[in-house]
Amino acid sequence: MADANEQMRTAAAADRVPDIVIITGMSGSGRTQAMHVFEDMGYYCIDNLPPRLVLDLASLVGINTGVGRHLAVTCDLRAQGLFDELTDALAQLEQHELTVKVLFLDCSDEVLMRRYKETRRRHPIAGPGESLESAIARERAQLAGVRERADLVLDTSHMRTAALGSRIRRSFSELTEQQLLDVHVFSFGFKHGMPAEADLMIDVRFLPNPFYDPEMRTLTGNDEKVATYVLGNDVTKRFLEAWRHLLDVVMPGYVAEGKSQLSIAVGCTGGQHRSVAIANVTADYLTKQGYHVTLSHRNLPHGASAR
Repeated sequence: MADANEQMRTAAAADRVPDIVIITGMSGSGRTQAMHVFEDMGYYCIDNLPPRLVLDLASLVGINTGVGRHLAVTCDLRAQGLFDELTDALAQLEQHELTVKVLFLDCSDEVLMRRYKETRRRHPIAGPGESLESAIARERAQLAGVRERADLVLDTSHMRTAALGSRIRRSFSELTEQQLLDVHVFSFGFKHGMPAEADLMIDVRFLPNPFYDPEMRTLTGNDEKVATYVLGNDVTKRFLEAWRHLLDVVMPGYVAEGKSQLSIAVGCTGGQHRSVAIANVTADYLTKQGYHVTLSHRNLPHGASAR
């Protein structure tokens, strides 16, 4: 039943995700941050593209070839006449059987003024001697028609970057937020140096060491005999119960934060036995929880194990 429900959610997400997303909105409302989210989701992204060129770009990168690729572009719609250009572009795309949605990012005048004052940047449409307040009001008037035409309007006035990313992923990704987090689990040996790239690291040198058994010394944690020795120990069983509880707490937090990549390092003395066995179990557990997981063993002769 759980698998069936997941398949239904995936199918529904695939139906709602368009071929092309056009991102626009008020200057300073978060268009750059939004583009980064689409990049992390695997969209082909272009910044500041005139609407009339969207169809040509879609054809160039193969959006209309059925390969499942998606395109996201930001369009500068502030100049006079560009609303009509957007309308024409949308009609063209629909004629070519390409699905498209317009994402409009809005923000209150008060917050926009504060952001510009904090960054000390000039508003992009402000004329010589024109006040910031006047430029914002003029831009808002020019974009009124575009806002009405948008499929989704997000007000970022009080929205953190992570919340913006979460809202975009829920609307424009075929995957769940959990599936969008790339998790790399790897084993390593402390005697070979600590990994600088680890976001989360666990030291398992307290577990019984198979190295001291002559029959297992030349084996690794990938071998059944070593894995059984490590995982069958009562200390290991208590540790794994606590370790899984910890993962159950921190992983949803990383997802909520909008993190796109996470490295989990499992270390023992030489990176051959205990860390390998625990890394394997950790990767299996997270995969079953719905995360996209890759597994490798840094200090084994053939260190990578594709998953």
